[in-house]
Amino acid sequence: MKLLVKTERMSLVILDRSSVDLVLDYVIRNRTFLEPWELERNEAYFTKDYQAEQLEQEAVKIKEDQMLKVWMLFEERIVGSIALSNIVRGAFQSCHLGYRMDGKLLNRGLMTEGLKAIIPYVFDEMKLHRIEANIMPRNAASLKVVEKLGFYEEGLALKYLQIHGVWEDHIHMVLRNTAME
Repeated sequence: MKLLVKTERMSLVILDRSSVDLVLDYVIRNRTFLEPWELERNEAYFTKDYQAEQLEQEAVKIKEDQMLKVWMLFEERIVGSIALSNIVRGAFQSCHLGYRMDGKLLNRGLMTEGLKAIIPYVFDEMKLHRIEANIMPRNAASLKVVEKLGFYEEGLALKYLQIHGVWEDHIHMVLRNTAME
């Protein structure tokens, strides 16, 4: 476990295979809560072997500057994650943001706190220009989080991702690193 950023109430950490039990506990606790928002998961997803492999793949992608994933550690438990994926360098300097939260800890400001701490890292340390989040219009809580942080809407991506067999529209939200402009 490597500490990346400390917030008032949490540690944002990069995990390796040795933390698989923490991750497995999180995904099992939140299986039903996260289901409407994520890809369809098979039973293998909820196993120690699968999650250990995922952590190894994350480590490779982080090392290759293709992603940054931090896990939110609160009261000795994983309560969410923040992933910056599809990092594109060159003229674009952008990434996609994904995040998920423990269903029993909603409306406590933890996700906002975590994102507020990771955004300066993304802009100042990683030197990215844009963070892009694509959110289903019916996910009002997620939209509220990014709006509080200054993301603005760039448009609607029709039939953007397939979630449980349905092609879902997503609102394209963006935060720019204006210090780079």
